[in-house]
Amino acid sequence: MEPREIGSTAEPEKVRPQGMRIVVLDGHTLNPGDLSWGPLEALGQVTLYDRTRPEEIVLRAQGAEVILTNKTPLDRTTLQHLPGLRYVGVLATGYNVVDAKAARELGVVVTNVPNYGTRSVAQQVFALLLELTQRTGAHAAAVRAGRWSTCPDFCFWDHPLVELDGLKLGVVGFGRIGQATATLAAAFGMTVLATTRQATPEPIPGVRHVDLETLLAESDVVSLHCPLTPATTGLINAARLARMKPSAYLINTSRGPLIQEADLAEALNADQLAGAGLDVLSVEPPHPDNPLLTAKNCLITPHISWATLAARSRLLDMATNNVAAFVRGQPVNVVN
Repeated sequence: MEPREIGSTAEPEKVRPQGMRIVVLDGHTLNPGDLSWGPLEALGQVTLYDRTRPEEIVLRAQGAEVILTNKTPLDRTTLQHLPGLRYVGVLATGYNVVDAKAARELGVVVTNVPNYGTRSVAQQVFALLLELTQRTGAHAAAVRAGRWSTCPDFCFWDHPLVELDGLKLGVVGFGRIGQATATLAAAFGMTVLATTRQATPEPIPGVRHVDLETLLAESDVVSLHCPLTPATTGLINAARLARMKPSAYLINTSRGPLIQEADLAEALNADQLAGAGLDVLSVEPPHPDNPLLTAKNCLITPHISWATLAARSRLLDMATNNVAAFVRGQPVNVVN
């Protein structure tokens, strides 16, 4: 696709605030047109691409001092082919799309945007959970199809309806999003179990901290909120799914590879779990043969927990502020 040029197209001789060349590699998901790039434009010459394939990165980013990327990967080889690059701003909290170690060795600052979507992600947890327990969408579709109009009774339901009050929510990873999810759970009358590798700075009343195996065995709902690391990849596998109650639900709004997807599909199809609600998968977009796409009682949304207008607006503002801080020589939210 042709880039959208913002501001002057003249190349600067050196890095300076009014002439810094900024390339946004994949801006469409952050801003499909309902937000303004204006504040970023004020910091330099902006070239905006909606999407960039890996083989297009070097050509498009040649001469850029600043790159902004969301999911377009910047590995060591790519970074080595961009000698003018001084800064990479990741348009997300997770920054595994950038080889941060290589960037550091090459003198490139890498930043992320933390905490912009805490409430939106916690909200998505309950959007998934409420759909699994109330089947609102399925029942609304049945009404539109004429089921209620021909029903001999004043009501009908096609699935068991589950009340959340009194159930146990297990939160795996108790950072800001995990804690926000726990707060919402308490409002529904749920009790909360939590497991985390780091101590919570201020313990939340009513939250019981347990080990992972205890959490899986006791929880009626398990919600994943941990980062993707070598230690957490495949965290939820066949053995751990077997510890969960057959009536339990699994929710993942964190990272897809936390779950061994074939194991989860098998557990769902064997009625070892009541259901799963997933906003993330190991490969996105998923391959058509991903077993979870056809698994029983598996609700999948297309990685949208971060994408409310409010969260995206905060993300763009914070990413722009990160660039401005770098220009001032006082970078913030540096991850390398």
